[in-house]
Amino acid sequence: MASGRKTVAPKAQMLADESFMSADDLREYMTEMQMAQASKFVSAMDKAEEARKKLVKALADKIEVTPEKIAEIKRTIAVKTRAAAERGETEVMVMRFPNTLCSDKGRAINNSERDWPESLTGRPRQAYEFWKEHLQPARYKLKALIIDWPGGLPGDVAFFLSWS
Repeated sequence: MASGRKTVAPKAQMLADESFMSADDLREYMTEMQMAQASKFVSAMDKAEEARKKLVKALADKIEVTPEKIAEIKRTIAVKTRAAAERGETEVMVMRFPNTLCSDKGRAINNSERDWPESLTGRPRQAYEFWKEHLQPARYKLKALIIDWPGGLPGDVAFFLSWS
């Protein structure tokens, strides 16, 4: 009898509920979900790496030091130090940057070598010189520390300004 209807053999035997998935279908679904999550993670990592590269590029380029820029930096530091002092703190982080802006990837800073400033490049070097010229005479201290250890290796460096 040809009634025009086709009989379709079911892909997997269905139970009473048509939304039931076979074990194979469920494993395939789980794999697809894991792949989607992994893809999102890789995409996020790629975006983070791209942002880091842009930051390094920006911080590698020195800024033009004008009297206006010096005044702006002094105002920013005054706000940060005053707020920290009001909280009873005696130091404040004034700059954070990737260790790739050190010619030795932060080795001299990590080892507390006396000549660690010589390893600085770009804006971190300018920040150190700013401290030396404008803040050290006012008896502020500057210390540099590795503050991030991705995979057990030196990562980001931070400058801390203190007044104790």
